[in-house]
Amino acid sequence: MRKSAVRMTGVLCAVMFAVAACGGDNDSGAGSAGGTVKVGLLTTLSGPASAGFVGAKPGVEARLQAYKAEGGKCSGLQFDLVTADDQSSPQGALAGAQKLVQQDKAYAVLEVSPYFFGAAKYMTTSAKGTPAIGGAFDSAPQWLETDSNLFAAVQKVPDFANTYTTMGDYWKAMGITKVAAVSYDNKASQEGMNQALRSSDAAGIGRAYVNDTLAIGSADVGAIVLGIKNSGAEALYLPINPDTSLAIVGGLRQAGVNLKSIVSVTGYGADLLASPPAVQAAQGMTFVSQTAPSEMNTPATQKFADALKQYAGSPSGVPTFSQTYGWLAADLMIYGLEAAGCDASQAKFTSALRGDRSWDASGLLAAPADFATLNSEKDCVYLVDLKGDGFVPVPNGTPLCGTRL
Repeated sequence: MRKSAVRMTGVLCAVMFAVAACGGDNDSGAGSAGGTVKVGLLTTLSGPASAGFVGAKPGVEARLQAYKAEGGKCSGLQFDLVTADDQSSPQGALAGAQKLVQQDKAYAVLEVSPYFFGAAKYMTTSAKGTPAIGGAFDSAPQWLETDSNLFAAVQKVPDFANTYTTMGDYWKAMGITKVAAVSYDNKASQEGMNQALRSSDAAGIGRAYVNDTLAIGSADVGAIVLGIKNSGAEALYLPINPDTSLAIVGGLRQAGVNLKSIVSVTGYGADLLASPPAVQAAQGMTFVSQTAPSEMNTPATQKFADALKQYAGSPSGVPTFSQTYGWLAADLMIYGLEAAGCDASQAKFTSALRGDRSWDASGLLAAPADFATLNSEKDCVYLVDLKGDGFVPVPNGTPLCGTRL
């Protein structure tokens, strides 16, 4: 099976590195170099996690090229994209961020990296003059600082201290009475799992089996399968990568266990569809998407799909995980430039975007992001079921939204 190696909010430990370095306060204007904007991209280009992030650069490039073709307000600017490799490690993320800021003098740093938490403190201290935009799925605490230069290109910054009714309401409507959950043995995965379990608690759903000791990359899921089988669980929540999720689900089916609901935080996208064995194994599973699924065929999703086909070589237009976050990061940067002015300084860009409450990636997000307060009362996600050889949005193609408890 083709490895997707996707790492979303449920797969990383929150380890921070204190550093002392110079740079990041050059406060250059966006168009100060003859109409050229140097854009930095920090992503995973090598190491064990790299397979899941090959789409990050094409996703960024697709958005930038589509913008040029659209003729938007700042489309006269030339975007010079430079990359840095996190080498599948937090130390590599720090070194990559330092390269983009100090050597490349990037106007803004876009990040599609599960290891960005290793660079987050540097970006908000030594490099605080350089805007940083990304998916925040690394769960670095700096994403929750309202006075920082970090901007999460998602509807809601992951904040595991809060509990939302989202998953509890979803399972309650299905008649679920007992739920099981499995996470990796790190803080981010465990907290993502516990957040969903607290939601089910609030809905009156019992906990059947909980395992938070799974090592990342482990294929030894036999004991987990047996534990879920013996627990009487009716639903399963998996904030882990697709390969491990499919191993657990395959084991359950071999054991004759047919759950009413299996929700995987990762896996939606072209990566899974490219693997026939994965498609077969994932039949009937439900996957979480932070953006409107391509299958909804809205103006926003069609624009995204068309750009991926034209500029990223995508046969279907269905995005991969990393293509999605590359696109969103580039879209938010463009939005910030238009709001601040095409020749805005970095400080003006940061100020303009920090006060914004309207960006929704032209309709890809279920609700606008609030950069002013980061105080979201709602949690909205899209869910898709895998049926046959494709994904089907549920319920009825509308986002699933919960309120904060």
